[in-house]
Amino acid sequence: MIIGRIWYIELSSVNSKFSDKGGKSAKTSPKVLTATLPSTPQSKGEILQSSNLKSFSFVELQKATRYFHPNNLLGEGDFGNVYRGFVNQDSLEAASPKTGISIAVKKMYQNGCQGQQEWLTEIKYLGQLCHPNLVRLIGYCTQEDHRVLVYEFMPNGSLDKHLYRKDAREKPLSWDLRMKVALGVAKGVAFLHNEAAQVIYRNLTTSNILLDSDFNVKISDFGLAKDLPVDDKTHVTTRVLGTIGYTAPEYNQTGHLTIKSDVYSFGVLLLELISGRPAVNPHLPITEQYLVLWAMPFLSNKRKVFGIFDVCLEGKYVLSGALKAADLALRCLSKTPHTRPTMDDVVKVLEQIISEKY
Repeated sequence: MIIGRIWYIELSSVNSKFSDKGGKSAKTSPKVLTATLPSTPQSKGEILQSSNLKSFSFVELQKATRYFHPNNLLGEGDFGNVYRGFVNQDSLEAASPKTGISIAVKKMYQNGCQGQQEWLTEIKYLGQLCHPNLVRLIGYCTQEDHRVLVYEFMPNGSLDKHLYRKDAREKPLSWDLRMKVALGVAKGVAFLHNEAAQVIYRNLTTSNILLDSDFNVKISDFGLAKDLPVDDKTHVTTRVLGTIGYTAPEYNQTGHLTIKSDVYSFGVLLLELISGRPAVNPHLPITEQYLVLWAMPFLSNKRKVFGIFDVCLEGKYVLSGALKAADLALRCLSKTPHTRPTMDDVVKVLEQIISEKY
């Protein structure tokens, strides 16, 4: 079981002009797709050659991160650590904090085959796919035994830090902002499922959803992604990987992975946004530790459904929209995969919810 907690940080585009000091990125016209992914397995050399990424030297990244100084550490994970660094906006060469823009540098641990595979998978997908709601990978390093990935910096970090804030003085996310985030995630996953990308994401969690300075969504961590089935097959059979509390029941039981597995995971994430509770909380009573199991009796009963809504929202939401959001979560969490909506359908429902003001 892989529980990825590394968080990468990203802004808008490698070539866009933006100010790191102001925390705002310049407006750029969103690209939707830069390449169609090959359906056949690729070697390391083929993946690196086909990616639209900069190849950094390890010395460059050492300079950019002050030799991976502990003060620059942004996050830690099962397969590596993420550090903040600074590079020149135009040349992407190492720079000082005063003159450069921020980047995030994920340095993989130097042992472990699984980390190597995740590193290559990340490059395979993020090196070729481009969408406003996917994190932008700008480069990599593969010198000697070093495996490093370079992302742009995103000032608001990951969704879980805002949804499960440790400081009670921090303002909770509003209902409108939560629905905006849900829509951004849905659009990103819908893009992955479409005919051009043909990708099953497989790692949808609040810790993998990054937020820019305007709380726009960027989906990160593609190390577990898989190509969609080919030759009219309905699923991919694979070893069960993912995060406890998010993986679909049929995937857990059979190893059969489909796009509807992602839809289930989205349902869990939407339920987190609605309730303000994490997918799994071992500190709660045993009957409440797993969010889906706790919430199901409420979701299936309109008289009780508001019992799962985050009390921090203080009822500040449109009732009809809130009911639609709860019903959408219920449908996404169906035990029967074919009855779950498509991500395109999810996008339409969320757009309707956001448009309702009264």
